[in-house]
Amino acid sequence: MKLTDEEQQVLDGAEGKARAHAMDLLVRYGKALGAETLVNTNNVCGGFVGALPGRRDLLPQISDGEKRDMDAVYSLLNLDSDVRLEIPKTKAMTYRLIDAMDPDKAEVQGVSAQTRQIVKDVNRFCQKIGVNTCNTCTPYQIGNVPVFGEHCAWMESSAVVYINSVLGARSNVEGAHSASAAALVGKIPYWGYHTPEKRRGTHRVVVEYEVDSMLDWGLMGYWVGERIKTEVPVLTGISTTPTPEKLKHFGAAAASSGGIEMYHIVGVTPEARDTADAFGGNPQQDALVFGRRELEEAYGYFSTASDPNVDFVVIGCPHASLVQVKQVAELLDGKRLSPGTDLWVFTPKALKSMADRIGYTEKIEKAGGHVMSDSCAALSKVSPDNVRVAATDSAKQAHYLPATMKFPTWLGSTGQCVEAALTGRWSGGLS
Repeated sequence: MKLTDEEQQVLDGAEGKARAHAMDLLVRYGKALGAETLVNTNNVCGGFVGALPGRRDLLPQISDGEKRDMDAVYSLLNLDSDVRLEIPKTKAMTYRLIDAMDPDKAEVQGVSAQTRQIVKDVNRFCQKIGVNTCNTCTPYQIGNVPVFGEHCAWMESSAVVYINSVLGARSNVEGAHSASAAALVGKIPYWGYHTPEKRRGTHRVVVEYEVDSMLDWGLMGYWVGERIKTEVPVLTGISTTPTPEKLKHFGAAAASSGGIEMYHIVGVTPEARDTADAFGGNPQQDALVFGRRELEEAYGYFSTASDPNVDFVVIGCPHASLVQVKQVAELLDGKRLSPGTDLWVFTPKALKSMADRIGYTEKIEKAGGHVMSDSCAALSKVSPDNVRVAATDSAKQAHYLPATMKFPTWLGSTGQCVEAALTGRWSGGLS
């Protein structure tokens, strides 16, 4: 790779061993990807220090009783180093994604005392090295809104597809190692969606059905991801401007079923003023058509549940916006959940604070539900005891819950999910 003098000095150790290791990791990563240079970034979002369930098993190996050497933890889990590195403060503005629990709801979520302590240690260490512990999969909802053309280094597929497509920022879906290294040196390999040519559309999707509801947008996203896999779809035929929530659900579903990291909607997203702009000279592949039949086909993918008795309802994947929390609160106002059904609504901590102030949280909790932050049922692996059947309004959550939590899961609209929480039975479906 062609390094600048500054980058070479960091690689040679001028700024310490940890930054040198991080730079070496990025150089090797970039070479493997065919990148010729690095690009500056001051916006990193990732999963740091391994507090999530999949990495907890490694923590005791680098602990001295109850005292954990968090520099050693970060070195191993986030920088792939067998040697302990003293971790300096991050160079780039860095934000943490989903955590292992909501500290205010840990008891409700059934989180053990050991995990609670690990989470405290991890968050304390993140704060020490300058990582903003926003603990949400939707940083763009709480202030981290990248500008058009800004180079970022983000993990979390639903977040990357949103900032690439809706905001016009530039990021690939990074892993824990590359994001952590980027945080320390403020660099990321220049390849993929950082480059103009990769961002051009590849497949046209002609939308012939009036997609309206959040469920419609999620199903369309899932269908597009199934068909187009990792390419860049260009949607035409959208006659109304979708809300941020609909775009959030569309991208999250497309990223779950196919791995899409960018899409264009002609006349809506910033790099698709018209069809020619969206394709940027790329030859168009055979056009796909999305209509009512395709909507029904997409709904048919979600057939993991058959028992109409629902005991767990999950809303907020990706994390719910204030608009979504308000909708749930209004649907529950003055009502009471079925005694055998739990309702958990996940939203960023900053938005929960607003929901508390406005009164949305009170309405949901008076009905028997919970508003939670920092975590997610599927990724944090938290749930009530003895769940048999779940329901969600998120195609992404319906994709992952059966795999990660082994829950047969119904997919429906937010209204249908709230109704299931109130009655304990599923009566949803396509309208």
